[in-house]
Amino acid sequence: QGSLVESGGGLVQAGASLRLACAASGITFYGYTLGWFRQAPGKDREFVASILWTGNSPYYADSAKGRSTISKDNPKETVFLQLNNLNPEDTATYYCAAKYGRRSISDSDYEYWGQGTRVTVAS
Repeated sequence: QGSLVESGGGLVQAGASLRLACAASGITFYGYTLGWFRQAPGKDREFVASILWTGNSPYYADSAKGRSTISKDNPKETVFLQLNNLNPEDTATYYCAAKYGRRSISDSDYEYWGQGTRVTVAS
């Protein structure tokens, strides 16, 4: 079975930036959509951004536009999420996920999930 492993989270002050990474283990991304989701305490998991492994086509939630950038490094089979100008409302556990085929904003469509990396933004 394949798996995804996130890294790069941490505690930062408001206005800071982080780059999260998601590395594949035991799977190949060709033909897949890679997505980032986040879940704050007491809230539902929400879509942040997605990208096609082959063909790019980045797509963002409205809340992420202008502050977040999704990218990939194909030789390393790794997907990144750059988070800029963070604020306390961005505090959440960030998950990467993968599904075969076209993009989706629904977490139920994704087949593979990482265990998450925690982002905490202090005022």
